[in-house]
Amino acid sequence: MSALTKAKGFKKSRSGTYLSMAGTAFGAIGVAKRLKKARADKDTLVLIDATVSAVAIVTGLAILYRELKRLGDDDVLLG
Repeated sequence: MSALTKAKGFKKSRSGTYLSMAGTAFGAIGVAKRLKKARADKDTLVLIDATVSAVAIVTGLAILYRELKRLGDDDVLLG
């Protein structure tokens, strides 16, 4: 298997999925800060925007978790 083929398959590997989950979780920190600031400023529009972003992050993490379960033992990079 060539290095290019392995690189293309990285996103479908367990390692790639964990990396995606970490990046998504890191984005949650920024959303949490926006939520806190919006509450303090009583800015309803920013609060709604941050809430929608938080829901998107939760959904993204759920999809990535499902992909991890689906991958199981047949990892692209290992086999």
